[in-house]
Amino acid sequence: MKKFAATLMFAAATVAPVATLAATVDPTLIPDGTYVVKVEKVQDAQHLLVVMQNGVETTLIARSSIDFNKVKANDTIKISLIKGIVPVYAIQ
Repeated sequence: MKKFAATLMFAAATVAPVATLAATVDPTLIPDGTYVVKVEKVQDAQHLLVVMQNGVETTLIARSSIDFNKVKANDTIKISLIKGIVPVYAIQ
């Protein structure tokens, strides 16, 4: 019984970090800069679910003057990110 409990605790401890990585990151926590990302899902004209090159998943928000209408799932795009908002992007 002790061996089973120890195995169960070990399994829970090794799975917990993986579950944490699956959560999306708030884009305001990502440093301002230029990034290349892969589009997972186009939620609407103002929101994209993307995976960054380091594996971080986030939902990008377009500045009010642009939209993501030309972007499709699986596209690779280059974005600028300023305070969690995308003011400009280019499909690669």
